[in-house]
Amino acid sequence: MPIGGFNLPTQMIAAISNTDYEGTALNLNSPKIKTCVKQLKEIDFELAYLAVLTREGLKPLSRWEKPLNNHGLELLQQMGLFTKQIRRTVKTGKVVRETIFSVSPGYLLLYKKRFGDQPIDKSAATTRFEGFLFGYPPCCVDEYIRHSYVKNNLEPKQQKNLFHWACKNCEVTPFILPAYQNTHHLVTRC
Repeated sequence: MPIGGFNLPTQMIAAISNTDYEGTALNLNSPKIKTCVKQLKEIDFELAYLAVLTREGLKPLSRWEKPLNNHGLELLQQMGLFTKQIRRTVKTGKVVRETIFSVSPGYLLLYKKRFGDQPIDKSAATTRFEGFLFGYPPCCVDEYIRHSYVKNNLEPKQQKNLFHWACKNCEVTPFILPAYQNTHHLVTRC
């Protein structure tokens, strides 16, 4: 239901079943949540993975850069995520739509204010702000700005589970990596 320009998940307006959420965490054994994750995986595994990472609070905000229809938006909302589609442009002038989602409408508002109806750019300031919004370690963001994709100490499979490029001596990534790997495994099995 649109309120203040944001699509509020139905379960945030109505009562939420305790079997779908354990406190604030998703219960991936809930039939409703399993169905949402499975249907998101049918759209794209990465979308389902991002949705669970975001719903679990491992990512404050996520962005989906591929087209997403109303059914996909509804699935995200059924998982307790706020959603917003943002209009952007590329250098050629072509309009693209990004879908952003978060457990907090504040992150959507920050993203919309900074990037809504704006051209996509890869400046250092933009990369830093996106890094903050997406929950990337600041050391990794700074290294990426200086030298993108520098060899790090992660195994390729470990790096693949992340949505940021880890810097060589990151002190944060080793702490978040197990949660990412566990979430990836849960989404794979769902």
